[in-house]
Amino acid sequence: MNLLAYADNWCAAWNAHDLERLLQDFDQAVVFKSPAAAKLVPGSGGTIIGKPALRAYWSEGLRVIPNLRFQVLAVYEGVDCVTINYVNQDGREANEVLIFRGDRIISGFGTYRIGTPATSDENHAQIR
Repeated sequence: MNLLAYADNWCAAWNAHDLERLLQDFDQAVVFKSPAAAKLVPGSGGTIIGKPALRAYWSEGLRVIPNLRFQVLAVYEGVDCVTINYVNQDGREANEVLIFRGDRIISGFGTYRIGTPATSDENHAQIR
């Protein structure tokens, strides 16, 4: 799978609010975890189980955030996974981590930046 092309398609699908395009590679039994899910789906504890539940969660997200828009900043390749680093319509940086089995996404995680990142000079000073 070409992960850069996948990330471009993922971003275009989110920006078009095209749920069917977003969900096409997800397994029926997918498990997706996100702090946003905890807020939007009462009682979920942030864990969404199954493709129909993921569709309902994302549909609600698009309903409450009608101006939702993403811009991909970077794409990270792993073993059977990809991390898409992006910024949303509010300028908040986040990551979508997707785990594959073959060509199907079997699990995913939405992660969000907390706090203010240190400058790279400060990071290097801490390492030295």
